[in-house]
Amino acid sequence: MTVTINILGLSGSLRQHSAHTAILNTVAERLSGQVRLTLHTLQNIPPYNEDDDGVHSPQAVSDLRAAVTAADGVLIGSPEYNHGMSGVLKNALDWLSRPHGKSVLTGRPVLGFTASPAFTGGVRAHQQLNETLWAVKAALVVYPQIVIGDVHSKIEHGRLADGAARTFLLDGVGALIEQINHATKEKSTGIDRGAE
Repeated sequence: MTVTINILGLSGSLRQHSAHTAILNTVAERLSGQVRLTLHTLQNIPPYNEDDDGVHSPQAVSDLRAAVTAADGVLIGSPEYNHGMSGVLKNALDWLSRPHGKSVLTGRPVLGFTASPAFTGGVRAHQQLNETLWAVKAALVVYPQIVIGDVHSKIEHGRLADGAARTFLLDGVGALIEQINHATKEKSTGIDRGAE
């Protein structure tokens, strides 16, 4: 079957056994039909430096921007470090926010989630993630906050095993897919109107 919806997965953790990467892999395995989720590592993204941006951007940054551009939507997972999103993810989003006013995230459907060993599930990091995405005018999916508390007890064999958390997350991904489909129809309708 031909893939018609490409979702890009970004994990804000570089840890080998990251819960967020495990959760993204779980989603990737659960998608069916014409939807595919592909993870893109943030491992080699250097600290943001405007002097290094522009036509001579680091290759890892150019690859990340190209991956976002090629995606129909983005699913982002962030741990919570010291009441905020991970520096790794914030740094990547700073690169993606440039050039100013022309971010590859602008208008692109995005869904975020957080997970934490704490019962709060990273709710403060989730809010920071949303604030950054609002700043670059990403099309945030309207869905209740996806925060997975006590995450270590919910990961088994490198996958999200908790049924309730998994269902809630996948329903959110369903909302992301609906928003992608809606955006695609709007774009198609706009093109048709222009051709009349």
